[in-house]
Formats: sequence, structure tokens, C-alpha cells
Amino acid sequence: MTKNILLFAFILSIMFACGPAKEQEGKEDKDVVVLTGNTKMFFDNIASLCGKKFAGEEIFMAEGRESYAGKKMIMHIESCTDKEIRIPFIIGEDKSRTWLLIIEDGRLRLRHDHRHEDGTPEDITLYGGYANERGTEYTQFFPPDEYTYNLLERAPGSEWAFSLSEDMKTFCYCLQHEEKLVFKAQFDLSKPLN
Repeated sequence: MTKNILLFAFILSIMFACGPAKEQEGKEDKDVVVLTGNTKMFFDNIASLCGKKFAGEEIFMAEGRESYAGKKMIMHIESCTDKEIRIPFIIGEDKSRTWLLIIEDGRLRLRHDHRHEDGTPEDITLYGGYANERGTEYTQFFPPDEYTYNLLERAPGSEWAFSLSEDMKTFCYCLQHEEKLVFKAQFDLSKPLN
């Protein structure tokens, strides 16, 4: 009888030990969010530049908008994790802008994080959208998401693009509206800044 009790206790201990582990394993699997295909390759291409700063310039600004021509531009691929890349975008002395590439629910999302000098968020911030199906390993297109539609009057018809040259020597950031170019900045990846 003692052997039966010991055997029963042993079986119960195994069941309790394995039960929560399997439950936890299922939870972990749900939390794992991965990109696939061209979007994953694009994310990895940007991440390969992590920690580096690059100089750039305005290539185009639509008429009627404030031009940044002649102002020093720097993009700093500041930090990279398996779920987020942070890229401060500095124009002259203005350090208020950071591009965020975030993996959410297996999709790549671009957000524009705008902050005041004291670090508090500006009223117009975190707009952007999810990469669409047109992207490649070197270029991704981001039409506005629902949050952005509710925030920006010009959101309908807008689209942002991040583009690397295939030789990884240039990076371009573009904004289009109604399929017309509004703004384009280009950065030289061949000469990282100190």
C-alpha cells in the first residue's frame, strides 16, 4: 500500500510539474512576434547599421512647405532590439524627431515620435502606419493607420517610405501625398559619422 501511495504521489508531482510548464510554453509562443519575407529582410538590413550616424540632406520639398535646404541632417540608428529600431532624425539643432520601426502582431509599423526639449510628447506625435505588401528587402511603404487618420488632416492619401539602395550606400526617407512627392531626404551610408 505504501508503494501505491508513493507511486500516486510521484505521478501527481509529475503532472503538476509539467502542467504549468506547458501552459507557460503556450503563452510564450503567443508572445513571440516575428516578421517574415521582405519585411524581415528590410528590418534586418536597417538593424545591420545599428549604432551608426549618417549625414543627409533635403533632396526635395514641395512648394508651399517649409524647406530644410541647407540645414544639416543626421539620422542615428541609435538602438535596435528584435522588436524595435529607434532612429533619431536631427535637422539643424532640432532634435525633436525620432523614427520608430516597431514589430507589432507580425507586422512592421513606422511611428514618428515628436517630443519637446524636456522630453514630453508633442500634440502631434506617434503617427505613421503599417508596412504594406508592396515592400521589398530594401524599401518599405507605410500608409497611415487608423490612429494617424484621426490625428492628421492630411493623412488620407499620404504614404511614407524608407528606402535603402541595394548596395547599402544610401538611405532615403520620403513622404508622398496623392502619389505626388512632398518631401525627400537622402543620407550617405558609405561614410558613417564619428
